[in-house]
Amino acid sequence: MLATMLSIMIVLLFLNFPMMIPLMLAPVVVMLIFNPNLNMDLLMGQLLTGISSSVLLCVPLFIFAADIMTSGKTSNRLLDFIGSFIGHIRGGYAVTTAAACSVFGAISGSTQAAVVAIGRPMRERMLKAGYKDSSAIALIINASDVALLIPPSIGMIIYALAAGSGVSVGDLFIAGIIPGLLVFLAFAIYSVIYAKIKDIPLAERQGWGERWKSFRKALLPLGFPVLIIGGIYTGTFSPVEASGIAVLYAFILEVFIFRTIPLKKIPSIALSTGLVTSAVFVLVAGGQLFSWVLGYARIPQQISEAVLGTDPSAIYVLIVVSIFFFIGCMFVDPIVVILVLTPIFIPAAETAGVDLIHLGVIITFQAALGSATPPFGVDIFTASAVFNKPYLEVIRSTPPYILILLFIGVLLIFFPQLSLVLIN
Repeated sequence: MLATMLSIMIVLLFLNFPMMIPLMLAPVVVMLIFNPNLNMDLLMGQLLTGISSSVLLCVPLFIFAADIMTSGKTSNRLLDFIGSFIGHIRGGYAVTTAAACSVFGAISGSTQAAVVAIGRPMRERMLKAGYKDSSAIALIINASDVALLIPPSIGMIIYALAAGSGVSVGDLFIAGIIPGLLVFLAFAIYSVIYAKIKDIPLAERQGWGERWKSFRKALLPLGFPVLIIGGIYTGTFSPVEASGIAVLYAFILEVFIFRTIPLKKIPSIALSTGLVTSAVFVLVAGGQLFSWVLGYARIPQQISEAVLGTDPSAIYVLIVVSIFFFIGCMFVDPIVVILVLTPIFIPAAETAGVDLIHLGVIITFQAALGSATPPFGVDIFTASAVFNKPYLEVIRSTPPYILILLFIGVLLIFFPQLSLVLIN
């Protein structure tokens, strides 16, 4: 049954159908072949079940908040603030880019939003500082991965939905903080070493007057991560409430305080958010149907026994999960991979004693890594479109960052407290 579903999906993808079509059509066709007497209402009900969880309210709201900020000047204010303090050090522009992606990730929750909002202004600054275009773009698309780790993370929301009601989105958000900061620190160290080797010129040091001025401009945007992370960590509000507050905060900042977005532009931004959200929700609905058919055919149990054996260790489970998700996200949108593969590995992970929050961090990390990895990482094509650069130039300088991320992925597997210490 699994071979038939995958074959149908591959054929439809080669025929250039969008991912949502094979994701929903393949399980329906398979059920009609293997169980023609099955009530089709049951399959249609699974589509609705996939998008009925209240936690999914976070997705359109966080995307809306990110779209408002991307249309405004929030990202430029953050870049000016960070650059005023560290722009003059060796590799300062690259470190600023990594830091800005981390901060913007704590605002938007989307790797692609970070590529657009941070990538556009920082690419120009890095080119003027003497960086090669391919090096600047490689840093941007890989540093943007932090957006899937530092809360709010859309990938973690999707994982919580796929894993079941026992997984807290708030705990996942908190668990992603240290891994996200670890990625930033590793990229910052590499950027300093790269700048020394390539003899990148130093930028002019800014005085404390300029620093204070840029800090005042960035103070309100810096309130985003404090508001979201602090509110969830202290239990002041839930992740869904945090997403609504993020929209309100972004709206007030950009429309009334900074006045960078006219009020009449908000409906067009909301329309753009609606289009993106509809695509996400269709994928989520299709993923639920696909997962239900897998469960109906007991495919997760069969794959688990074939790949993991009957009594796998926790480390072995995490290694296999990392490999599957890393390879999967190299070819398919991370949302689809998380929805399809998570239900397959959850039973084996629970049997092996793996903490499901730790598993969620591992899965989200591998999804982020796969998003920026050839051949078909989604951030690669986002960067290619945003910067109008050919595919090969975009990926030319990515190998060092991929190796760094792979090393951090190994650390997360063998040291689960990196994910769990803030929760515990």
